[in-house]
Amino acid sequence: MSDPVFGFISFLLLLLLIACRIPVAIAMGTVGVIGGMIVNGFSSVSFIVGSLPFETVFPYGLSVVPLFILMGVIAAQAGLSKDLYQATQAFVGHFKGGLAMSTVGACAAFGSICGSSLATVATMARVALPEMKKANYDENFAAATVAAGGTLGVLIPPSIIMVIYAILTEESVGQMFAAAILPGLLATILYMLAIHYKVRFDPKSGPANPALSYAQRIRAVISVWHVALLFSVVIGGIYIGWFSPTEAAAVGVLGALVLAVIKQKMTIALVQNAMLETASISGMIFLILVGTSLFNFFIESTMLPQVLVEWVTGLDINRYIVLLILLLFFIVLGMFMDALSMILLTLPFVFPLITSLDFNPIWFGILMVSVVEIGLITPPVGMNLFILIGIDKKLHIAAVSKAIILFVIADIIRIGVLIVLPELSLWLPSRML
Repeated sequence: MSDPVFGFISFLLLLLLIACRIPVAIAMGTVGVIGGMIVNGFSSVSFIVGSLPFETVFPYGLSVVPLFILMGVIAAQAGLSKDLYQATQAFVGHFKGGLAMSTVGACAAFGSICGSSLATVATMARVALPEMKKANYDENFAAATVAAGGTLGVLIPPSIIMVIYAILTEESVGQMFAAAILPGLLATILYMLAIHYKVRFDPKSGPANPALSYAQRIRAVISVWHVALLFSVVIGGIYIGWFSPTEAAAVGVLGALVLAVIKQKMTIALVQNAMLETASISGMIFLILVGTSLFNFFIESTMLPQVLVEWVTGLDINRYIVLLILLLFFIVLGMFMDALSMILLTLPFVFPLITSLDFNPIWFGILMVSVVEIGLITPPVGMNLFILIGIDKKLHIAAVSKAIILFVIADIIRIGVLIVLPELSLWLPSRML
C-alpha cells in the first residue's frame, strides 16, 4: 500500500473515531502518532512527540487567543448583552419581527467583543428568549433567530476561529479581521431580511412591540457607548496600525475590565470565574492544536496533500467548480463536527489546493468561516441548536431545525455574493496601513 493511500485510509479512520464520540484532539493525536510510527518509524515519531506539541502552542502569536477569550468572557459576565439587546430593540422592536431583528443586531454587536459563536448563543439566549416569549413569538422561530444570530460571533471580528486560521496559514490576523467586517454586516442584514420575510407571511410568529419615544431611543444608544468604543479601539487600532493583534487583545481585556467597573459588576468572583472559564476554553483549543499538529505531521509524511493537489489540477476543470465542491463538503462535514475541529482537520488538505488554484487565502478564509457558520445551525450536530435546547428544555431540535431553514438560505445567498464579489471581503484589507 502506498503512503498516500494509507494517509487517505487514516483520514477516514479519524472521521470514524470522531463519529464514535472520541474527543477530536485525542482522535487526531492518536491517528497521527500511530500512523507516523508506521510511515516514519518509532525513533522519528518519539522525537516529534517530544518536541512538536511544545512548538505548536509556544508561538507568541497564539497569545492572542486566550486574551480575546478573556475579553469576551468578562464582557459577558459584566452583563453587556442585555444593554445591547435593549439598544437594538429601541429602534426596531416596534416592527413586526422587531424583537427577532433586535436579537440578530445584539448578537452581531456582542460577537464584536466576544469572538465565539457558542458563547454568543449561550449569552443572548438567556436575554432574548424570555423577551420574545413574553411578546408571544413563536418559540421555535425565536430559538432559530438566536441560533442564527449566534453564528455572527464567528464571522464578526475578533473571531477566535479567524485567529487560528490566520496563524496556521501564516496570513495576517489584522487583514482577516478587516476582511470580515463587510461580510459580517451583510450577514446581519440578510438575517433581518429573512425575519422580515417570515413575519410578512406569518404575522403571528413575530408580533410588534409598542414603539418607544425618541428620547428613550437616544438613552438606549447612549447606554452602549462603551461597547462601541471598545470595538472601535480594538479593531480600529489594528486596522490603522496602532496595535498588533496581540496588543489589541490585551487592550481589549483592559477595556472589558474597565466596563465591568463602570457597570459596577467588578468583583473578585467575576475575575476568578472569568480566569477559570478562559483557562478551560484556551486549554481545549490548545489541546486540539496539539492533536492537529501530530496528525498534520503524519499526513504530510504520506504526501497525500501533494497528491490531491496534483490530481485536482490535472483534472483540468474550472477552479470555481472545485471551490463549490469544497464548500459543499464543508457544509456536510459541519453537520457532524464543531467549527474549529473541522477547520483544523481539513486545512492540511485544502489550503495547498486553494493556493495552487490561485485563490486569495484571505478571501477563502472568509468563505470557509462563512460555511462553518452553516454547520453550527444545521442538524444533526448543530452546536448552537444543542446549546439552545440545553438552556430551554421545552424546545425540540426537529421543530427548531425546521425554523432555521430560512436563515440557512440567507447564509447560502451570502456565500454566493462573496464568491461573485470577492472585493466585498478584500477591499478593506487592501487599504490597511
